[in-house]
Amino acid sequence: MHRILYTVFLVGFMCAFAFRLKAQTCTGSLGAPVINETFGHGTVFDGGSPLPAGVTDLTYVYGPGCGGNDGTYAILQRMGSSCKGGTWQAVAKDHTGLVTGEDFGYMMVINATIDPSLFFTYKVDGSKLCPNTTYQFAAWIMNILRPLPQTQGYSRPNITFRIEKTDGTLVKQYETGDILESEEPTWVQYGTFFTSPSDGSDLVVKMINNGAGGNGNDLALDDITFSACGPLIQTGFTTIGNIDTKSTCQNDNLDYTLVAQQSGYDNPDYKWQQNLNDGNGWVDIPGAISLTVNVTLPNAAAGKYQYRIGILNKATIGAEQCRIYSDPLTVNVYPPPDVGVAANTSACEGQPVQLRASGAETYLWTGPNNYISAENSPVVTQTASLADEGVYTLRATKNNCPFFTSTTVKVFAAPSVQQISDAQVCQGDAVQLTATGNNITHYKWEPSTGLDHDDIANPMASPSVTTLYTVTVSNDGCSLQPTAQLTVKVLLKPVADAGKALRMFDGQTVKLSGIAAGGNISVHWTPSDYLDDANSLTPTCKSPVDITYTLHVVSGVSCGEATSTVFVRVYKVLAAVNSFSPNGDGINDNWFIKNADNYPKAEFNVYNRYGQLVYHSVGYSKPWDGNANGSRLPAGTYYYIVDFKDDYVPKQSGWVLLVR
Repeated sequence: MHRILYTVFLVGFMCAFAFRLKAQTCTGSLGAPVINETFGHGTVFDGGSPLPAGVTDLTYVYGPGCGGNDGTYAILQRMGSSCKGGTWQAVAKDHTGLVTGEDFGYMMVINATIDPSLFFTYKVDGSKLCPNTTYQFAAWIMNILRPLPQTQGYSRPNITFRIEKTDGTLVKQYETGDILESEEPTWVQYGTFFTSPSDGSDLVVKMINNGAGGNGNDLALDDITFSACGPLIQTGFTTIGNIDTKSTCQNDNLDYTLVAQQSGYDNPDYKWQQNLNDGNGWVDIPGAISLTVNVTLPNAAAGKYQYRIGILNKATIGAEQCRIYSDPLTVNVYPPPDVGVAANTSACEGQPVQLRASGAETYLWTGPNNYISAENSPVVTQTASLADEGVYTLRATKNNCPFFTSTTVKVFAAPSVQQISDAQVCQGDAVQLTATGNNITHYKWEPSTGLDHDDIANPMASPSVTTLYTVTVSNDGCSLQPTAQLTVKVLLKPVADAGKALRMFDGQTVKLSGIAAGGNISVHWTPSDYLDDANSLTPTCKSPVDITYTLHVVSGVSCGEATSTVFVRVYKVLAAVNSFSPNGDGINDNWFIKNADNYPKAEFNVYNRYGQLVYHSVGYSKPWDGNANGSRLPAGTYYYIVDFKDDYVPKQSGWVLLVR
């Protein structure tokens, strides 16, 4: 935002005058400004707030970045290169910012009216002016038009500075003449000086643009001041003119003699002030009322210390607000540099040792073996040895203020690891890996898949597939990280599958269907009875009885043996006699069925000629004796059905003759 600062520091008597760039400006010492219009600062790029009513006859416009049409003004931070079709200069910063180094300051950008116009006016309270005192009214102005020939035929700004009484009586008028274009955006101070009325009248200061608008006559305005101009005050440290800023260091004893001189006031009153830049502004130094003052400050704290002398002409004016002040003398007290240095520096034997520091302007390292370096981060050696160990001291300075620190260099023996022999393991089993070497404190195995630990020297490995393992070793002081590798070959364990159970009738043959897997295997069947080749996966079997065979798959690489069994069911042919005589003579008294005991789950059913069931048995452990429910059956032909309860064997039926 813009601001207009009112102050009452005014001075009397004469001012030395000079012409600078067509400006009439004070070459003596200025009082604090009654007007100090900087147009403020802010974070809004396209515009600050408009000026108060009555300050200008122009119309305020809000950005964007190039102002408005003829007869308008904008409060901007900067202007781009495309403003007004590229006929305006690209202005990067306002004048206040160029002086202070601060960003985000505003300036007043004026697009002039076609006719001459009053673009700045301000009323000054006469009670705040010192009578019969020389004042300077000045402003920093820039012709914002690009140089010829691009703006050929454009009119140029031409400004009139007027100081009047409120009744229109002219006190002073100053003409800038045409303000020329420049190759680069250039701020130029224009101004005039005058003597304030002796009767304390109010004054009105004005700036009028005399050029025609339309094409050209556009300008930027900043830092408008109205200040008293007094005699030149010269100061210095110990001697007049020794005004260069002094520098010292925190906790030093600040001790300076400040001197001043002036030739203009016959009966001067002196007063020294200090500004510690702590927010309290300028403060009188008690008892400092002569041209010389001694400033002491033991164990000075870091900061910026400024001193100035104020002079009042008591013979003619006497009012405190009419005191003028010298330019400040400055003492900078700097803290020691904030230097970053590691407390300990480690290196690998045979590798570079480098010290590191930052935050200072000069560096001086010293260390063992008469080591010395002025670099901030020097390499002590490319091949470290135990002789390079020790304390290295640093003297670092910034603003000529020293800081002392040190770092301890530790040289670690380089780690080494021996090559590891490959290993093999049976699938599902584990093998121990072992890394050996020297100066090792840390291990890292990769990949970690299949390991019980990946950060020890001897992990147990049980990978599911053949895997290449790499171990990286290190210690706490070395960046060197050697590696070793080995392959763990996974051997397949034997797998046996004897196949599904088989069936056949007595006198037939059947082929076994074994399956085997694994690495370097051999196979055989037990027992070998009734097999044509017990060492084949698919031998032919001709067993006359039920039998169970076991398939043995043996690993040839010591990964064990796998077994699987298969049952071969041999069915006997059922043979029933076709007659029997249950007469109790002990001969052929029961119905005999050969091989019936081979079918313990079979159902034996006998029917009479009427289809009535006369005998039923599961299994044939108790042969039929010709009775039914304890009663003798008559002689005759009976019919039977045998249900074997086996999907492999079909039902069998027939007849039998019961003889009495």
